[in-house]
Amino acid sequence: MLDPLAVRTVLVTGGTSGIGLATARALATQGVNLVVLGRDPEKVKRVRAELVEQAANPRVESAVCDLSSGEAIAAFARRFLADHEELHVLVNNAGAWSSRRQLTPEGHELTWATNVLGYHRLTRALEPALRAARQARVVNVASRLARGLDLGDLRFERRPYDGVAAYAQSKQANRMWTRALARRLAGSGVTANAVHPGGVDTGLFFKGGGLKGLLGGLYMKLFGRTAEQGADTVVWLAADPAVKGQTGGYYADRQRRRCAFEDEAAEERLWAALEAAG
Repeated sequence: MLDPLAVRTVLVTGGTSGIGLATARALATQGVNLVVLGRDPEKVKRVRAELVEQAANPRVESAVCDLSSGEAIAAFARRFLADHEELHVLVNNAGAWSSRRQLTPEGHELTWATNVLGYHRLTRALEPALRAARQARVVNVASRLARGLDLGDLRFERRPYDGVAAYAQSKQANRMWTRALARRLAGSGVTANAVHPGGVDTGLFFKGGGLKGLLGGLYMKLFGRTAEQGADTVVWLAADPAVKGQTGGYYADRQRRRCAFEDEAAEERLWAALEAAG
């Protein structure tokens, strides 16, 4: 059962497919004011129409933003804050995977820019609305595939580029950043938690291309969870009264798990690097 006091205005990034869409659909059925964020204008428009009809909820909005771009995030945040004084749930879900090294126009490696800088920039930009809600929740979709964070080589300039390594680095950072964020939100009524949704057949690896992407995509198609199964703990963290007030955790299958990367000094170095990136 969802907490009616906790769920009013909800923003789900990457909400047009996979785990994000399943999360948006589950929350839309609860009658929340839902904002579905994606990169493709036509796709977000189509998903909004589908959710309004399927959930019988006219309070679904669509929004467009490329979360690998700091400029795009700042512009979206200005629009959002002009229309919404409060944000009760932010689900940072949008993610990227690439088999080849790509840099954004700002010079950041694409996977890092989307999966980590995107989380940080958007959350920081929307922090006034989260704090205004007093009892708000930030849910960060992370992964068990997490390792290899190198703060001295985030762009893979020194290391040979590998799509798995870039993705795993970003997911380690998601978990560490969540704890650093939770410390900064302490006492505000805003909680922050990370979640491993399980291996989910979302098509992400196919989109990234390459042999490893093909093999990873095939494995998930054969053995992965459905998007709805992957979204279960995300939705639970976003809205269930059972986790009210819980913060700084790493969860899987509705259970708080030990995170191997708990290291406050390292988390603070990561935070500083993200702040420096702008």
